[in-house]
Amino acid sequence: MTLPKNVGTMDRNIRLAVAGVLILAGLMTSSVILDILGLIVLATGAFGTCLAYIPLKIDTTEKKED
Repeated sequence: MTLPKNVGTMDRNIRLAVAGVLILAGLMTSSVILDILGLIVLATGAFGTCLAYIPLKIDTTEKKED
């Protein structure tokens, strides 16, 4: 089973930026929770799939019109 790509370009860029901020904040404050959240956000941005979007039927990818 392959997971659908449901994270668009702008959404992905925002996620990667937020992940960087969360991981940096986690390292500066020694907060493991912030680091874990940052890694989750980083993974969803890197893979282009957000598991929370699937049951909510959200798709931010740009669809090509036929």
